[in-house]
Amino acid sequence: MLTDIPATTGSNFGQETMCYESPRPSSEINRLVFVLFRQLGRGTVYAPMWHQNFSTREFAELYNLGSPDAAVYYNCQREAGFGGRRMYLS
Repeated sequence: MLTDIPATTGSNFGQETMCYESPRPSSEINRLVFVLFRQLGRGTVYAPMWHQNFSTREFAELYNLGSPDAAVYYNCQREAGFGGRRMYLS
């Protein structure tokens, strides 16, 4: 999770409050959602204490973020043959 990104710059100037965690299990289809909110001021948003049952709506209400400025939703799945267990036939 990135916060405090100045409006005239890119994500390189933001503050990372929560590091990326890869989806689990990695062999199934995973749903990813990116939501962009406009903060009212710097340093006003903190990382959630847990990930399970996370509610974007409650998070936005807690920090007075209003409606999202943008959102992207997509599904992804690891291509067959990359990673995971290997089977060798003799």
